[in-house]
Amino acid sequence: MHQEGWNISKYRTRYGTSLRKMVKKIEICQHPKYTCSLCGKTKMKTQAMGQAMGIWHCGSCMKTVAGGACTYNSTSAVTIKSSEDLRN
Repeated sequence: MHQEGWNISKYRTRYGTSLRKMVKKIEICQHPKYTCSLCGKTKMKTQAMGQAMGIWHCGSCMKTVAGGACTYNSTSAVTIKSSEDLRN
């Protein structure tokens, strides 16, 4: 039985288990909408994957920002932002 929202049948037995699990993790975290840090609404979505990874666009305030490849806030970006907050 597979989880809702992810089509496991598109890979079937190809590519091996570990790669399919990695792709599943990436696809699940890419598709939900994230909260925009500029306007506070839950409208932040990733742009088209074939063109550019890590480009996020808010449908509410129409701002485009760079973020992580599969999540809006990458771990390195959070670390840098917290160190900047400590300096100020």
